[in-house]
Amino acid sequence: MAKESVALLKGKIDVSLVLDQLNAALSEEWLAYYQYWTAAKMVKGAQRESIEKEFEKHADAELKHAGWVIDRIIELEGVPVLTPQDWLTHARCVYDTPTEFTSEYFVKVIRAAEECAMRRYQEIAELTEGKDFVTCDLAKKILAEEADHEQDMQDFIDDIDTARKYFQGK
Repeated sequence: MAKESVALLKGKIDVSLVLDQLNAALSEEWLAYYQYWTAAKMVKGAQRESIEKEFEKHADAELKHAGWVIDRIIELEGVPVLTPQDWLTHARCVYDTPTEFTSEYFVKVIRAAEECAMRRYQEIAELTEGKDFVTCDLAKKILAEEADHEQDMQDFIDDIDTARKYFQGK
């Protein structure tokens, strides 16, 4: 563990609060990974093939984010959430069991999850700004990727809406 990393923060920030936020983010990353992964397997309908590939790519990114967050938790001498049951108690951005399997349904649900993730990383960045540069930079890096994911989902929604209007003759 990085003793100096924690020592540099003494008196500047409540490390336990940072760890709580990071564990919440880690929980949400695991849930996001699972959401993307299962959606890629289950998606049906408009643009299925393109959406499936995008979901698989995003699942890999969420897993990468989880790795970065867990590394930072350990550097701060914290213990990461260790069980899926803990993910549900720490996460604000939760995984809901799908009620349908259409591409439109999945991209809308996942877009909402990405928006939630963006709020989490914005909070972490604001909490650590000027106090914990490493965690702040990590939060900003992941926030930027989550914003890209959200835009990808919005682009699919726009494409589906455009196709719907075209086929309805509007």
